[in-house]
Amino acid sequence: MKLLQASLLSFILLFSCQQEEQKSFTRHIELEGQVNFRDLGNYQTESGAMVRPGMVYRSGSLNKLTAQDLEILQNLGIRTVISFLTEEEIGKLGEDQLPKEVQFYNFPIYGQSDEINDLIQARETGDFSAIPSDINAKFHRMVTETGKEAYSDLFEILSNSESFPVVFHCSHGVHRTGTASALLLNSLGVPWATIEEDYMLSNTYRGPESRESVSYLDSIAKFNDSIPDKDLNREYIESFFFLQKDYINGTRIHILEQYGSFDEYYSEAGISENTRGKIESILLSESNAK
Repeated sequence: MKLLQASLLSFILLFSCQQEEQKSFTRHIELEGQVNFRDLGNYQTESGAMVRPGMVYRSGSLNKLTAQDLEILQNLGIRTVISFLTEEEIGKLGEDQLPKEVQFYNFPIYGQSDEINDLIQARETGDFSAIPSDINAKFHRMVTETGKEAYSDLFEILSNSESFPVVFHCSHGVHRTGTASALLLNSLGVPWATIEEDYMLSNTYRGPESRESVSYLDSIAKFNDSIPDKDLNREYIESFFFLQKDYINGTRIHILEQYGSFDEYYSEAGISENTRGKIESILLSESNAK
């Protein structure tokens, strides 16, 4: 009886500690200059391990961070920031605003699609009639391929324990960053369904910003006589700004179609098993790992 009571007490204490840890965890980090800054920790892998919180963050651009935001980054202990923006984008948006002690790396990911130019034009005219509803999925397929070198460099940084905590970002924290997050979480053994859920959080945190963009572009479109169906055009605008799980699946489909497996993709990208093993040892909790 005493043994049973002791076991029951141990279980209650363990459960209470886990509940307390869960309450103290904050995925979304509220910043004045970036709405889509969030922690990639506290996801469970298929083996039962947990991704350590406070180690890796995903984000949109960091060029508008305020003094208060910089203090938050300092409190988070951020050591490394990796940007996937191109030189042209950095020139247009401005450089990242970071605490002085942070190590910055630029691993630009470029596009190779005529649809990018079409999208740029659409965002100037409000005419999305030529923008397919699956363009986000196509972008994910594209950057999965064109970003192989950048993602390899990212994994190399993540294999060094001295790099953490790390932030990686692109412009809005969706396509290039979303693909990077998917590749990292998948390599750690996080189920794809969880990866989809993490991807969809961009709708939550970017919601007000996205709704504002949709309203603005729709207002422009109403005065564009070259758009035959204004209602359909708005649907296309909304389908671009509000994400679906199918979009990030563009990465998964591309890898399986072109490489046969994620392992083969990692190999072709120059991300070795040794590198991935080092990252696992750093980011996965030892207490729950099998």
